[in-house]
Amino acid sequence: MGTEVVIIGAVAIGPKVACRIKRIAPDTKVTLIDQDSHISYGGCGIPYYIGGDVPELDALYSTSAHVPRDSSYFENVKGVNVKIRTEALSIDKKNKTVKIRDLHNKKEENIKYDKLVIATGATPVLPPLPGVNLPGVTVVATLHHAKAIKDMVSKGQVENAVVIGGGAIGLEIAEALTDLWGIETTLVEMMDQLLPTAVGKDMALPIKNHMEKNGVKILLSEKVTKIIGDEENGVKAVETSNSTIPCNLVIFAVGVRPNSQLAHEAGLAIGNFGGILVDERLKTSDPDIYAGGDCIEIRHTVNGQNVHLPLGSLANRQGRVIGTNIAGKDCSRFKGGVGTFCIKVFELGLAKTGLTVKQAQASGFDVVYSVVVQPDRAHFYPTQELMYMKLIADRKTRRILGAEAFGIHGDAVKARIDAIAPLLQYEADIDVISNLEVAYAPPFASAMDIVNNAANSLDNIIEGIHDPIDAIDFISDFKNSNTRALDVRSPVQAGPFVEKYGNKWINIDQNILASRLNEIPKDEKLYLICGSGPRSYEAQLLLRNRGINKNTKNVQGGIGMIKQTDYDFAP
Repeated sequence: MGTEVVIIGAVAIGPKVACRIKRIAPDTKVTLIDQDSHISYGGCGIPYYIGGDVPELDALYSTSAHVPRDSSYFENVKGVNVKIRTEALSIDKKNKTVKIRDLHNKKEENIKYDKLVIATGATPVLPPLPGVNLPGVTVVATLHHAKAIKDMVSKGQVENAVVIGGGAIGLEIAEALTDLWGIETTLVEMMDQLLPTAVGKDMALPIKNHMEKNGVKILLSEKVTKIIGDEENGVKAVETSNSTIPCNLVIFAVGVRPNSQLAHEAGLAIGNFGGILVDERLKTSDPDIYAGGDCIEIRHTVNGQNVHLPLGSLANRQGRVIGTNIAGKDCSRFKGGVGTFCIKVFELGLAKTGLTVKQAQASGFDVVYSVVVQPDRAHFYPTQELMYMKLIADRKTRRILGAEAFGIHGDAVKARIDAIAPLLQYEADIDVISNLEVAYAPPFASAMDIVNNAANSLDNIIEGIHDPIDAIDFISDFKNSNTRALDVRSPVQAGPFVEKYGNKWINIDQNILASRLNEIPKDEKLYLICGSGPRSYEAQLLLRNRGINKNTKNVQGGIGMIKQTDYDFAP
């Protein structure tokens, strides 16, 4: 008789484990258990179904050949036993059984296992606020939620919506409601930036501006205190610490918690974030029980700390590891992750990997970073668009800690972050990225790619050759002090800024700067600016080497980053 494997959870990692086992060890008896009627679906596609990019719900649970991944599919094609609408009640480690309950007839039974896999995912956070149970208030976690939301909006039942939470799901849902359906949408985030755990404020602020440009109202540093409405008419408004927002749909997207209660009650080890603890084989504290996906904690390979990273990409890779090990190989390892992710926000694509500046500082690193703006294709190629990249390192060791980027061509943004992400676990330093070999052709990249230039700029900063300032800090100081700027672009480009800011905005073209050094303020602090940063960096070197002014700051990313940071600053 073959090994009996029971898998609790059948959304992402569970089916992956089951299919991998059956391919390697077809005699293994595999049973999938899930509370829902929908299994093996792409949950990350839900916002795109709501927004109309994915027209039909069944596309999210169908194969590329348009075959529904339902119970019959897994039983007939994959040879896997499936129990849907079945709840796992408890785990008896000693006797190796799982107590389950059929949610249709309420019948309970114990099923045996030789190996058990916990793939219970994560539970959306629903804060204990007045009114959270009113009609029209929901989370977005399952296909049932997705269908209910789309039915409401498609029938014209929603004029105003409030999305609570500025993480990836919140941004995607806000776009979906606004872009296709024209719903007046407000996004509320209690932190002072969007994507607070994913990127720095300098990368998040352009995303906020872009969303507002596309019709989404963004409220930062506001805490929701109450949902207003009644049972008969549903939600009417959301009350925050600063305002009251009329609405007839409220979607909570404030994060998820590992669904680890079953594991905890069984006596398995649980981490500080509430996730199940596993080793590199993805075994729990019981060697016959594995776990993976959103219910576990993994090792962040940059700082070595345990983290909760609920990402579908990680879950699928973990599923293969578990399946391989259970099937008898016991040789596959999952060493951790670096939190690589990407998102589309209207026309912009954003991606990141590794630690943010704040996370790196909290981990004890001496953080330094560069911000570079550069065309994502060759500058002369007609489809080029500016890309914005931030590269983060430890000053002492020069080790790369993280990277963030955004731009119009999301596939190009993702490609750059994907080039860096695999190197982080190997403690790659600035020189590795500076000399990283990436493919080049004018329709796809510059001969010196933005990845290389971000590292070169970071090297110059660490060596003390380049003295930068962020666009956010420049704008704030320039508006609130008498500090002046030196713009080394052409008079045609700089003219509107001179007209707007008067003698605070000095313009001397880089081509003639060396012959007009006598016009440069010698003692006062001076901000240096060009289109994207390189020319003003060269001006900084010139002024310093000639002894004219050593009290300069070069604005990282130049006018390109300034425009993304503050639409009103530029004329």
